Amino acid sequence: MTETPLPREEYVEQRHFFRTLRGRLAEGVPTQEALTQVREELLATTRLPVAIDLLNDELRQSGRMSPAMERLHFYFTPFQTFVTAKGEEDRTKFDSATAFLILERLADYMTGDRPIRSEGREGREIADAPSRRGLFLYQFETLARSRLGYSAGLTAVAADPFYDEKWSGWIRTMRRAIGEVDFAELLYRRSGWFLELKRRAEGDREATVPFDLLFGEAEGRIAWANRGKDPLYLFAALQRQLGYPEVPRPPRSAKAADIPPAVQAQLHKLERRLQFLEAEQKGGLNLDELAVRAERPTFRDEPDRIPPSARP
Repeated sequence: MTETPLPREEYVEQRHFFRTLRGRLAEGVPTQEALTQVREELLATTRLPVAIDLLNDELRQSGRMSPAMERLHFYFTPFQTFVTAKGEEDRTKFDSATAFLILERLADYMTGDRPIRSEGREGREIADAPSRRGLFLYQFETLARSRLGYSAGLTAVAADPFYDEKWSGWIRTMRRAIGEVDFAELLYRRSGWFLELKRRAEGDREATVPFDLLFGEAEGRIAWANRGKDPLYLFAALQRQLGYPEVPRPPRSAKAADIPPAVQAQLHKLERRLQFLEAEQKGGLNLDELAVRAERPTFRDEPDRIPPSARP
């Protein structure tokens, strides 16, 4: 298992920071006040309180935290900055609450505290935590599931200090091929299962490949079985079989059945008014359609006062 770029206590405090900040914002607490409150709860022996001071200053000036996180590149990774910046955009459905939840689970994974799934009676560990494989799969699934964009997203992933040059180079290469080659195929060809099938086909147990294998046989077998399928099926299988971290699902869009009837009625009125204004601007307004046609009710016991000769 590789050493993490930051000490474990930093990731523990980051996990608490993103979790608490997300909860305070859900309660309606202003962001600046929430940052001030969370800062007092963190360990003073870590560097996160100082980072929060810079985040708060940037928030007062520009209303965003991501520019300050970018300047703190020695503490926050480019991927953390990228996810936060996407959550601060107004043009997408990806909000800050989802971004903070993703970063919370990412910090939780980097602490190494998550339970490891085991296989067989001996309880053999399958996936180490944290590992470069697990971190990459979590980051890539975040880009795919939340539709954050592969070009800028993979550029931020490749710049993560947790990866060595072999991993960073492969991620940059994959960034150029992700739109043309299936992701499961890319993963399979960098796995131990690809080498095993090559040795079986050639009948040579000493055969090698001219590139670095970044994934094991287990990941390669799962990727080989999911070629040509939705990448989300691949991620789900890796999580079931090997215990890799799960990415939060984006919030589902509200359906008509989930909207209260009173709100539906108001939306219907607004829609009718917009149609009326558009028709008026185009000059195609027909007032006859808005006229109320009232008819005099007739009753069975009411005598017919109009003589037949006077009827039209």
